[in-house]
Amino acid sequence: MAELTGLTIRGGRVIDPADSVDAVMDLHIAGGAIVALGEPPAGFTPQQSIDADGLIVCPGLVDLSARLRQPGQEHKGTIASETRAAAAAGITTLCCPPDTEPPVDTPAVAQLIRQLADERGYARVMPAGALTRGLRGEQISEMAALKLAGCPVMSTANRPVRNTRVLRRALEYASTYGLCTFLHPADAYLSEGGLVHEGLVATRLGLAGIPEAAEVLGVGRNLALAEQTGARVHFRGLSTGRAAAMLADARARGLAVSADVAAHQLWLTEDALAGFNAEAHLIPPLRTRADRDALRAAVAAGDITVICSDHQPHEPDAKLNPFPQTEPGMSALETLLPLTLGLVAAGVLNLSAALACVTCNPAAVLDRPLGRLRPGGIADVCVFDPNATWIVGDDTLVSRGKNTPLRGATLTGRVRWTVLGGRVVFQGLGARG
Repeated sequence: MAELTGLTIRGGRVIDPADSVDAVMDLHIAGGAIVALGEPPAGFTPQQSIDADGLIVCPGLVDLSARLRQPGQEHKGTIASETRAAAAAGITTLCCPPDTEPPVDTPAVAQLIRQLADERGYARVMPAGALTRGLRGEQISEMAALKLAGCPVMSTANRPVRNTRVLRRALEYASTYGLCTFLHPADAYLSEGGLVHEGLVATRLGLAGIPEAAEVLGVGRNLALAEQTGARVHFRGLSTGRAAAMLADARARGLAVSADVAAHQLWLTEDALAGFNAEAHLIPPLRTRADRDALRAAVAAGDITVICSDHQPHEPDAKLNPFPQTEPGMSALETLLPLTLGLVAAGVLNLSAALACVTCNPAAVLDRPLGRLRPGGIADVCVFDPNATWIVGDDTLVSRGKNTPLRGATLTGRVRWTVLGGRVVFQGLGARG
């Protein structure tokens, strides 16, 4: 038998939610694939060894929404800078929304993003294709060509399609190619011009609000179209308890719908806006404590199956203007894992279920063989210390974007190693060889 050479991760607590694995064992990698859990295969010789004693070894994280800002907004971030941050966060696969400049509505743009990621990236990048040309909601995009160019899903980014007839035809068209569609659940007219959640905080600050009804109507319309067309629909970024309840009802009736929630929506509320804090200017907006608790309950019940970062890096100036002129979004790649682990400490999820929300569950939405540690599969691995604490700040964030309302917060959970396709792409402080 030919000799195998590769990498061994020794003595870690291996957790693979997809296959219900949770045990202290070794993990062996060769040729970019996982070759064994536990005992090494015959003839295996590790060229490199990682000491994971006291650490958790899980599949590389899969993030369904991370803006990398390239092409078109390289002053905010690049594929190189943001995938480097992803690697530091244990994220090995990113799905980037199509609202780049130009949008991902042609194969050329999709291929450019994938090429740049292959050449300069530290994570696997999968661009979502634009559901309509230019994301204008008027004409259906060339979905077949976008699929061939490597787009696993179609998306509206944060721009809801106003014309219901166009959206119906687009869902039908996507369905014929077996493509899942990511929809931003918002009524375009009710949400237009809004900055924050419409409620007591918005009134006190005198800021234009986005009512809960905007998301509820968006979800209702899209659920009706999903049922009418039979299309596979994924709601990108729920923020209200009522929308989560509607999703649960639809799933109980057998509709092929799923949803994710941004990790920060499970922790922050509209109270973070105090003092006109532009770092908390987000779309969808931070809602009430009741909404946050309802979203947590939906995740615990398995109605919302995915937690994502919704990473949106900005340059400092983007958050320095008066609140209405600031740009929404937060830098969130590196807080995805610790915020998800925080749900375990809070008693919302057990550890395996929490990791499923950032590994195998998002991989299932993308319909890709990722987010698992099965022998023979792609060797994407995250090794992290579940007890290490760190303070969020400019000096601890690898992303070019330092914009976050969590600045100064102490979080628990720190990545020590990240392995992408069998290759170590990140080694953190305290990592032991």
